[in-house]
Amino acid sequence: MSKKRALISVSDKSGLVDFARFLEEQNYELISTGGTFKHLKDAGLSPIQIDEVTDFPEMLDGRVKTLHPKVHGGLLAVRSNEEHMKTVQEYEIGLIDMVIVNLYPFFENVNKEISLDEKVEFIDIGGPSMLRSAAKNFNSVVVLTDVNDYEIIKNEMSENGDSTIETRKKLAGKVFNLTSAYDAAISRMLLDEEYPTYLNASYKKVSDLRYGENPHQSAAYYTSTFENGAMKDFEILGGKELSFNNLRDMDLCWKVVNEFKDELACCAVKHSTPCGVAVGTTALETYTKTFECDPVSIFGGIIGMNYKVDAATAEELNKTFLEIVMATDFDEDALEILRKKKNLRIIKIKNQVTDKQAWVKIDGGMLVQSADDQFSDDIKLVTESAPTDEQRKALLFSQRVVKYVKSNAIVVSNGVQAIGIGGGQVNRIWATQQAIERAKEKFDGELVLASDAFFPFRDVVDFCAQEGVKAIIQPGGSMRDNDSIEAANEHQIPMLFTGMRHFLH
Repeated sequence: MSKKRALISVSDKSGLVDFARFLEEQNYELISTGGTFKHLKDAGLSPIQIDEVTDFPEMLDGRVKTLHPKVHGGLLAVRSNEEHMKTVQEYEIGLIDMVIVNLYPFFENVNKEISLDEKVEFIDIGGPSMLRSAAKNFNSVVVLTDVNDYEIIKNEMSENGDSTIETRKKLAGKVFNLTSAYDAAISRMLLDEEYPTYLNASYKKVSDLRYGENPHQSAAYYTSTFENGAMKDFEILGGKELSFNNLRDMDLCWKVVNEFKDELACCAVKHSTPCGVAVGTTALETYTKTFECDPVSIFGGIIGMNYKVDAATAEELNKTFLEIVMATDFDEDALEILRKKKNLRIIKIKNQVTDKQAWVKIDGGMLVQSADDQFSDDIKLVTESAPTDEQRKALLFSQRVVKYVKSNAIVVSNGVQAIGIGGGQVNRIWATQQAIERAKEKFDGELVLASDAFFPFRDVVDFCAQEGVKAIIQPGGSMRDNDSIEAANEHQIPMLFTGMRHFLH
């Protein structure tokens, strides 16, 4: 019985020795390269060097070793094609029946603080070439890129003497899934274009999720292979597994508190909408102010804090049913307190917010836009009366929050708490009424209002005057801006125009 041949070249050597030993027992000859050859040899196996197959030495610091007709001819030859078989015999090309390759760790190094030249050295050329050749010829060649698949092939060979065509086809599909993501990550590093000709995506699955937005929808959680981000490398310190809705709400919540980098900030989110945002001087005060914004909606919500949580804050958090508490860090005493609630997810966020684009899937296409990560630096006073310094500060606070509320969006605040949030309405006056009414239920002091887009009519300003709102900030840009300005002057309400809209649909 003639030997089959397996070509092995891996950076991840976990589980390899046991699988390679099994292949030798199945009468496979092992062909290997560099460090993989040494690893197998040291384990007592009998691999042969790749240059014994190619009759050509490795060169250029290992850049050229498997790019050779005696490798790719052995992989690509169609066994049922008479001409192919004559050719490989004529040129003394031995067939290769299995390829075990995983790629240079480009994904693991592309985000490190190293030079571009160093990153380029992690781009694998020979590996993807061998994988693609083997995958194209899956009718005859087994191709393995994932150490978790060793056991599948081992079981099939033990039971049937060979792998099944169904498994080889699936493994070939995994090759092109991997190499397309690998190439996409390299492209993103090298191609300095915001909107390239081809939209590449390179994301790796972290886990399947129990369900999607609703129980009848399936879902999975992926993270980027080419950029870092707050929702990528967080640490789960306690609680049950995360859901689709949890992750989406976490993303929004963390982006809100990251708007306040120089202050202690806390945000509560429910159903992808902020229901409370506050800044403060201590951890406990900041959370308490957030809770006071909407003590009803916060129930079952998500809390994000851009500071370290202490024991006193943890005690207060535990008084309310919450799905998730996330922060930059937690005291040990705080963790002990929070872990008393078995299902509470406790999340430590490690990375900064880094999203530079927003992608929206539509049927048959994808919409891509730059992230809404700016605020106007050209704010104009358009009324006869000007806001006080305190009012202006409160307006800018409200504006930072309104960006994260579904349009039409209105935020009413006292400068340290977003106590009235109205969004997702089909007209702006309804959102205004909703926000002001909610704010006045909880606070009887001076209030200011921010809008994500212009006022189409003067009705918003008139309602603000009726309800005692003291200052307004909005983008402007309506054909009826003068009507709103006249109304503000009539009511002596200072109003600022930013010239920058912040729709969130």
